[in-house]
Amino acid sequence: MTDHPLRLIGVLRAIGILTVLVTIASCPNGRAAAPAQNAMPEVPHDAHSYAVPQSARVTHVSLDLTPDFETHKLSGTATLSITRAPNARQVVLDTRDLTIRRVTDGRGATLTFEVGPAKAFLGSPLTITLPEAGNTLAIEYETAPSAAAVQWLAPVQTAGKKLPFLFTQGEAVLTRSWVPTQDSPGIRQTYGATIRVPSGMRAVMSADHVPPDAGEKDAQGRTAFRFSMTKAIAPYLFALAVGDIAFEPIGKNTGVYAEPSVAGKAASEFAEVDQMMAAAERLFGPYRWGRYDILVLPPSFPYGGMENPTLTFATPTVLAGDRSLVNLVAHELAHSWSGNLVTNATWDDFWLNEGFTTYIEGRIMEELRGRAYADMLRVGGRQDMQAAVREVGGPESPDTRLHLELTGKDPDAAMGGVAYEKGAAFLQTVESIVGRTRLDAFLRDYFDRFAFQPMTSTRLVALMNDKLLQPGEADRIGIQKWIFEPGVPPNAPPVQSEALEAVDAQVATWKNGGATSALQTTKWSTQEWLHFLRALPETVPSARLAELDRAFAFSQSGNSEILFAWLKIAIRNRFQPAFPALEKFLLSQGRLKFIAPLYADLEKTDWGRKIAIEIYRRARPTYHFVSTNTIDQTLKWREGQ
Repeated sequence: MTDHPLRLIGVLRAIGILTVLVTIASCPNGRAAAPAQNAMPEVPHDAHSYAVPQSARVTHVSLDLTPDFETHKLSGTATLSITRAPNARQVVLDTRDLTIRRVTDGRGATLTFEVGPAKAFLGSPLTITLPEAGNTLAIEYETAPSAAAVQWLAPVQTAGKKLPFLFTQGEAVLTRSWVPTQDSPGIRQTYGATIRVPSGMRAVMSADHVPPDAGEKDAQGRTAFRFSMTKAIAPYLFALAVGDIAFEPIGKNTGVYAEPSVAGKAASEFAEVDQMMAAAERLFGPYRWGRYDILVLPPSFPYGGMENPTLTFATPTVLAGDRSLVNLVAHELAHSWSGNLVTNATWDDFWLNEGFTTYIEGRIMEELRGRAYADMLRVGGRQDMQAAVREVGGPESPDTRLHLELTGKDPDAAMGGVAYEKGAAFLQTVESIVGRTRLDAFLRDYFDRFAFQPMTSTRLVALMNDKLLQPGEADRIGIQKWIFEPGVPPNAPPVQSEALEAVDAQVATWKNGGATSALQTTKWSTQEWLHFLRALPETVPSARLAELDRAFAFSQSGNSEILFAWLKIAIRNRFQPAFPALEKFLLSQGRLKFIAPLYADLEKTDWGRKIAIEIYRRARPTYHFVSTNTIDQTLKWREGQ
């Protein structure tokens, strides 16, 4: 059911339940104030969590874990701090495929617990009987080898080929497969960890390192790394990686972690990150997380980037060698404000993370490289939005709403690209009505006022009516239509780029039979090349595609975005000279944005399924669960195929 925020007073009453889990002081360092004794403010109901936070809620998680690279299990203890109502007798946690060995209280006394039946993608509730006194629980457990959040890589799957590697990916509801906690974005928690790893390996986390960087070794020769996150974060942002990891500094508080053979290249590629940080702080207020580092993962990482606090996880496909794809870093950095600082309370409002972040990404890149460059990104974003709308069934599809209704649905499967670009277009529309000066002031206040708090669409509308909009502006914007109704309203401000219009002229000449050798492509940026490839006709004769490939070596491109766009054209036109590059691309990396559409395009043809299955059979063991979960459905995959 869609909310209809008609009057501010009604909205404010409705959002009374959104009193935050932890009250945040307005001081610049953003430290959380201690909650009142027995204070149990409510948080929104989350259909994707078994937690009953109004009764008992997790406020801190302390992990002591050891990864076993032979059994592919993490084992150890999670010690939870609980805030509970005076009459609370139990706490309910989220788990998925965890083996719970024992639960004790703060004095070591055994507590009774029950693991409930599992449901698809939600896992099982873990219900623990609380002690009469005390608010500490210690859970001894181990993960399953198939834990959805944990990717175990053999040495051959890494850049260095010497040591194994593991990394976690918690968004949206996967953290429960490696940490027993209340796995809801509205239940923010601090955390700490001790991670015991084999000699010669390094652990990094989305938290501050606790010196010394590598602590004492135990009797088995394992090295302990310790971490602390003192700011309350959503549990999907808990993140761990272990492997042959080196560090290269960029600035005083920025740097890159990666395998040794990749670290130097990555540091050079991301050299502008300090400028991005300065731009974001000028626009939207202070960065509250201390350091900002980037971990470049092995190629099986399923996303372009993941905004884990203090340590963005990034795909190596962004390392183009010419800094042409670093807007991805701007996007993940922007999450330090939208998403990490002010977070969607439930996955129904995923757009509050990604739409705001996509808008801020454009603003950062405009500060960094100028309006003309940012305009190219915005044009590409509108094209992506149109494609995302088509992908979910057209403008009448309920999946084109910003505020979604995901009860009973796997949020990983249901949250698509509409949230990113329609969300950004909504803020561009607001900007076109109220002006940048007012919108920027509102956003800066928004991030200050609601730092470390959950947010909902309904609450945002109330805030905009109260703090931003003047009489009549809400109707001119059409907030109700933008957020709660399907489709893209027609008042989105047009975006245009002189540079891309010049590309359109080149495409028109080529379509009319102009020679490929006559195309004026000197100094084209990645955005211009992508626009060119997207503008080609649906059907192109093989001879003309061969001309393009000879002239511009698309099939050998080291730029993953350009190669992906070219391979889609090759599949559409059954251009077989590009198929070796297609096979290599699908076997060499697992970024879902690239591989899922390519497998889907092959599946749609009357000839491509056999090729897709043959490649996928070899590639599937190297892909992350998030990727296989999607592609299995696309290809109707069955074990043994």
